[in-house]
Amino acid sequence: MLNPDLRNVLKNHTSRYSLVIATAKRAREISEEAEENNEIITEKPVSLAIQEIIDGKYVVVEPAEIRDI
Repeated sequence: MLNPDLRNVLKNHTSRYSLVIATAKRAREISEEAEENNEIITEKPVSLAIQEIIDGKYVVVEPAEIRDI
C-alpha cells in the first residue's frame, strides 16, 4: 500500500481537500482510459494517481479563494 509523506505531497500549499479531489478525479480518468483501451491495470488507479501527483506529472490547481488560507 502506498503511504506517502503528506508534507512532501502538500509542499506547494495544496490543501488536503484539493489533494483528495484531484486524486479521485485522476484515478477515475486512469480507470476510464484503461477501460476504453481494453487494458488491464495491475496497480490501483488511486495509487497511480497519487504517484503522478508526487512526480509532478499531474498538477493540482486550487481555486483562488482557498489558496491563501
